[in-house]
Amino acid sequence: MGGKGVAIGLVSFLLLSMLSVSMPQASILSQDVNIHNTSAMSIVFSNGPVEDESVTGLKTVSFTLSGTGTIDSILVEIAQVGGSYSTLTNLTGSPWLFNFDSTAVTNGSYTLRATGWDSDVSDVTITTSEEFTIDNQIPVITAFTALSPDIGSGASSSDRAWFNLSQSGTIEFRYGISDDDFNRATLQNVPGPGTPAADGPTSLSYGWDWSTGALAEGTWNPRLTVFDDSGLSSSETIFIGIDRTGPTMNSVSVGNGDAWQSTNSVTLSGILDAANDGTGSGVDFVELQIDGGAWTSLTTNTHDIELSEGNHSVSLRATDQVGNTGNTVSATIRVDTSMPELVGWTVDPLTTDLLGTANISYSTYDLLSGIDESAVSLQYGFDSNGVGLTPDLSGQWLELPGSGLDRGLAMANWATKSRQYLMLRATIADEAGNSETTDPRAFQVMPGLDLSWNTTATDLDRLVVRPGETFGNVTITGELRANQMYAGAVVVSLEAAPADRSATTLWTVMSVQTLPAGSLGDSVETIVWSYTVPNSGQYDLRVRIDPTNVIDENSEINNDHYMVVTGADISSPGLVPSFAPTLISVICVGFVVALLQQRD
Repeated sequence: MGGKGVAIGLVSFLLLSMLSVSMPQASILSQDVNIHNTSAMSIVFSNGPVEDESVTGLKTVSFTLSGTGTIDSILVEIAQVGGSYSTLTNLTGSPWLFNFDSTAVTNGSYTLRATGWDSDVSDVTITTSEEFTIDNQIPVITAFTALSPDIGSGASSSDRAWFNLSQSGTIEFRYGISDDDFNRATLQNVPGPGTPAADGPTSLSYGWDWSTGALAEGTWNPRLTVFDDSGLSSSETIFIGIDRTGPTMNSVSVGNGDAWQSTNSVTLSGILDAANDGTGSGVDFVELQIDGGAWTSLTTNTHDIELSEGNHSVSLRATDQVGNTGNTVSATIRVDTSMPELVGWTVDPLTTDLLGTANISYSTYDLLSGIDESAVSLQYGFDSNGVGLTPDLSGQWLELPGSGLDRGLAMANWATKSRQYLMLRATIADEAGNSETTDPRAFQVMPGLDLSWNTTATDLDRLVVRPGETFGNVTITGELRANQMYAGAVVVSLEAAPADRSATTLWTVMSVQTLPAGSLGDSVETIVWSYTVPNSGQYDLRVRIDPTNVIDENSEINNDHYMVVTGADISSPGLVPSFAPTLISVICVGFVVALLQQRD
């Protein structure tokens, strides 16, 4: 019988539990409702919640038991008015109480239900509380800020509130809150050392004036947490930084990167990239100073400046977002826009008997950046007439062997280039990159042999003679010289012409001599001519070497030597007795003057 009663009790308990979950409340209870089956025990909510009570935060709910029987457990459930119950806790012994965290459910109207299991009768006893409300209000932070930053709002890590503060400076934190039972606030993650004391609950300042005397540079994320008497809290974070060190300025790119610039307009590149503020507030602008002048603010990564020729000093420094100015870097910019000064060529004499290398050099100078000899180009070619822009025999310009301004050109046999023209041109560049190409210049390769008269040993024996066969003969002696041994025959001639001749009067060949081959083996030969002055007056004489230009010589200019002989007329005043006083007359006059002086 006892087992049957236990079974009936368990079935009844399960049915009641199912009904309590599946059946909605039909009405709002105004007082504790006790439902008894076979149990004689009663459960009472000893401390509420009472009707219309407003519950916030934690509330201790306790129960008082009365009647006969044994309560082994109390199942406590909660339901929103009109809703189904859900379990809060299951108490299994004295004391019959628990802490109800009202913040775990949403605000609204609720009832509690306590279901006790009476093991004496294997049945339950049920009590329902009066209707109450849950009115939890989570504290709302209406403001949280650090006052008077130099820049930034502090709303995010990318919009940090930056301060240019000394170590003994003060940061003023302020906050605002909306809550019906606000208790206190705490502040963490502030520049140390230390942490501010809690604001409240005894008194509230709604902020902190935070100064440690040792505020370090860096970034922080201060976190405000507010608490109310309901045990509710909320937090908010702001982002701040302290920066009192200026940015580090590094060098920038100048123009084309070379030591010298070839234009007056010079571009500075990588200006902002060269400024680094580390973990500070960031670079605001870079300042530029030219030749000690005023500072100019730059906010772009490139900047063009106009400079005259010469050397210029450029200085740069960076300033961060809170006004700290860093180090200054300086650079010298050199500007040269002028072309090099071109002087000319120096070339060894080019002859067919030249052996080996002909030295060739070009003279130039640049007063500013100087000549860049590594960029110099000296070119050559052979030409038939020394005229034109491209050597016609070579067909192109060729680079002279070597480097720089002093070079040489070697030929296996210069004799093969006789009468050709060595064409030269130069491209000169200075260190700034200014370059210029010269016009072609021609140097003729001349024969090595040169025949000439020794002018000091070639002359007449008389300059004035009486004309005619009897008295008008003069002897002309000429010394022929060769600059090198010449084994061939040489033709020389004597020619005459009146000195007062017209332009159409031709020279008369008076004598032609042929020096046999080998005569100039010792490079010297003496020739003698006779000439008879035919009439009175002056006559031009000339002796000529190779008058028909058969011999290929280095120079034909010194092949002719000119002389003058005069035929004197016997009836001219120069041949009559002189009208000058005789020597005896002069002596007599002298004696007379002496006697007169003695008488005085």
